[in-house]
Amino acid sequence: MDYRAIDRASASPVEVSLDGRTAERFTLMMRTAKLMTEVAEYLCVIRDVSSSGLSARLFHPLAPVGRVTLEMQTGDRHVMYPVWQREGEAGFRFCTPVDVESMIRNCSRFAKRELRFAADIDVDLHARGNCSEAILRNFSQQGAMLECADHFSLGQVLRLESDHFPQTVGRVRWRMGNRYGLAFDSTIQMLELANLIVRMNRTAPVTMDSPAIIGMRSVT
Repeated sequence: MDYRAIDRASASPVEVSLDGRTAERFTLMMRTAKLMTEVAEYLCVIRDVSSSGLSARLFHPLAPVGRVTLEMQTGDRHVMYPVWQREGEAGFRFCTPVDVESMIRNCSRFAKRELRFAADIDVDLHARGNCSEAILRNFSQQGAMLECADHFSLGQVLRLESDHFPQTVGRVRWRMGNRYGLAFDSTIQMLELANLIVRMNRTAPVTMDSPAIIGMRSVT
């Protein structure tokens, strides 16, 4: 798969049958999104979508669930039911019809941003010869949100180290109380990101009351 093609979309409609019903379907060329169950998160790539459902490329098998929530880069969410799954792919049906054109054009009241994934692990932050203990609350391809009792300045360079997260260097972009937003100097590659997400699911299963989820609601 050519991951460089991610986020390039094609809007050529074709007629397909999804679970016995026909709907106009548009191809979305490598549109990244997040799948959420009650206890885990997964990275996926939307391949095609209609008003009634979609198919997606999966990096890891999706555990059997009654329903999942799809989150787009705009922050819009859609509840879906799994219809089928085979190696590296899955099909879903929306609980309620969606506006396909809006999904393709990223039309939303929310600004587009990097997908954020929940975490709850201890990390060490190294800066100017000092080491501070912190908690990684969520992360994306290009940054992370952490909680730390020590003070860091905006623009300060930090080196993040952990047994559960790759060593990463970044700069403080925002500060809110004991929370810090870190922008990485280098982007996490797609496959590495998918593996990290699954690792976080095993380390700290996600619930709607997790600090990371609460942080994603309150910090933009």
